[in-house]
Amino acid sequence: MLQLLFLQWFLPFMIFADLFIISNGDVGTAARYGSPYIPSACFGNDQAQFPTSNLFGSAGEGIWDNGASCGREYLVRCISSSKQQACISGVTIQIKIVDRANTSVSRPSSPGTTIVLSEPAFSMIADASASTDINIDFQQV
Repeated sequence: MLQLLFLQWFLPFMIFADLFIISNGDVGTAARYGSPYIPSACFGNDQAQFPTSNLFGSAGEGIWDNGASCGREYLVRCISSSKQQACISGVTIQIKIVDRANTSVSRPSSPGTTIVLSEPAFSMIADASASTDINIDFQQV
């Protein structure tokens, strides 16, 4: 009887629930950094490297990929922080990688994160009172 209940209700529920995947991306951490942003490891002193939206970041070692991450774009959203309600709910931004976090001129607010976001990018997904780093969901575009 228990097996029949399992097959009738639980198994179909699990299959159905699997259709509603919240994210197809990866989970990591993000910090922030401020100016100066140049020179960068990707594009040197070229001012054209920065998107007009100022939504850009530096790649942590996990996504640096020997420089292949330069110019890649990622969708990023804040999923949690050590400070309650620091994430801005429902906001996903698209950033461009322009630098390497370990060698950037301006130091990250927290070392060893997956992505270091420009101040404007960080403030779009997390409250300014957020701790030095946040937990993010990110996906390459």
